[in-house]
Amino acid sequence: MSKDMLTDNNLVQPLLTDLYQINMAYAYWKAGKTDDHAVFDLFFRKNPFQGEFTIFAGLEQCIKFLDNFQYTESDIEYLKQTLPSSIDDEFFKFLSQLNTKGITLYAIDEGSVVFPRVPMIRVEGPLVVVQLIETTFLTLVNFASLMTTNAARYRMAAGDNVSLLEFGLRRAQGPDGGLSASKYAYMGGFDGTSNVLAGKMFDIPVKGTHAHAFINSFTDFAELKTKIGSGVVLDAQDIFFGSQNLLNLNTGESEDLLERSIEWRKKVAPLMHCNPEQASDGELTALISFAVAFPYNFVALIDTYDVSRSGLLNFSAVALALNDLGYQAIGIRIDSGDLAYLSSVSRNLFITIAKQFNLPWFAKLQIVASNDINEETIWSLNDQNHKIDCFGIGTNLVTCQKQPALGCVYKLVELNGIPRIKLSQDAHKITMPGKKDVYRLYGSDGYALCDLLQRSNEDAPKVGEKVLCRHPVNQQKRAFATPSGIEPLLKEYWKNGELCRKPLPSLSEIRQRVRNSLKTLRQDHKRYLNPTPYKVSVSDNLYHFINEMWLQNAPIGDLS
Repeated sequence: MSKDMLTDNNLVQPLLTDLYQINMAYAYWKAGKTDDHAVFDLFFRKNPFQGEFTIFAGLEQCIKFLDNFQYTESDIEYLKQTLPSSIDDEFFKFLSQLNTKGITLYAIDEGSVVFPRVPMIRVEGPLVVVQLIETTFLTLVNFASLMTTNAARYRMAAGDNVSLLEFGLRRAQGPDGGLSASKYAYMGGFDGTSNVLAGKMFDIPVKGTHAHAFINSFTDFAELKTKIGSGVVLDAQDIFFGSQNLLNLNTGESEDLLERSIEWRKKVAPLMHCNPEQASDGELTALISFAVAFPYNFVALIDTYDVSRSGLLNFSAVALALNDLGYQAIGIRIDSGDLAYLSSVSRNLFITIAKQFNLPWFAKLQIVASNDINEETIWSLNDQNHKIDCFGIGTNLVTCQKQPALGCVYKLVELNGIPRIKLSQDAHKITMPGKKDVYRLYGSDGYALCDLLQRSNEDAPKVGEKVLCRHPVNQQKRAFATPSGIEPLLKEYWKNGELCRKPLPSLSEIRQRVRNSLKTLRQDHKRYLNPTPYKVSVSDNLYHFINEMWLQNAPIGDLS
């Protein structure tokens, strides 16, 4: 097995399934249906988050699962102990020999925009094996697609000029949920994560500052105990000496950051119309200590006590002291309060300091905001003309709090070449029978017009030729489309136990596909309020076939 096909999570294995899959496998085996050839579609019925689009994700993990699919000796022993004693021993031998060489998997490219009722994955192969992978495929696709879609919506709300950082590990649904959230948030458009393991595993930029506890852990200047006298010449690599001394990059000497910070606090206070004596000395002590530890990466949390009367003043004082020694601070993080107002106050001060002391870079210091931000919060902050450069988002992102599940399903649509249909009194739950292909039709403006499903034995639509697009069940909803471009969506990814499309795209490449795919949708499909539904249509042939299958399989009532 190649290294790049190893799964990211060793819990993704054949036993990561529902018991009823094993039960059905045994019943199929007893019924002599092991050689039956099945076709299943994996799709969802409704877009999440009151939106009109979804991003497909999780395909790579599904393929890695196929590549690793095998029941181990310990799996078989566990099943022997767990299943009823009446189970035939030959069934366990059958399970131990199962593999995915007979599976063929078609899928839409990961990171693509997808819509309800459109098969994201079509799986063909021996009935027993195709059935056994159902639950695992669903758990790999459901959260991945939901999470990526959520992240993409945050990205659209924030715009392209604001950074997004995922801060959700501590609030995620366990360690597996935390890792998945970090990965798929990045895929959906976030710029980095606080999750160090996710950074290592997926090559995602890792970002972080410090918590309020760091500020609270300092009380006054007396805690800055070690001091090296002025005039001591240091080597360039000897940057850190003592809890308040720092190498001056201009002179090569160790200097007292505390003294400089106190002097700067006195100079900046009048610009803020505040009394420097009201600012917290413990907070200033903490910020000096953090600046000494990270002089090149100084980003400070400033809302521990009071942003306007303490945190902002103390940060500015330390940032200016660092500047004296040849360093440039990065910015601030605000984790509570009126984020729009406080970001404006902070930006105005930075601009004032930049002009007052001729430091142009100071006006561009980064302002990071956190504090249980959700999609609605960002839209509201946009309306208030906030001055935030970066959002750190945790709980609402990684838990998909607005909608906790996508609801993908996995349905049998063909067996031994004979189409199958599932009927329901709810029209949206009726499956579309048979093996189908999917085409995305594009208009002359370059935007997607609709997705067209048709039977696989039909000729593909052609550019410039009129095609009748019908609603799957409503005969009154139909329209002609003359596409200027056509994109076949379902592509062969796995066959005969091997990956067909090598190599699989990297996470960064899929991330870019998300951006490109979203650009093919009109803005009214993507808007936050009352988005226009995207059309998913069927060919005239498939429409009549669905209705024919419906009539053949629906019980006929008896009036009495």
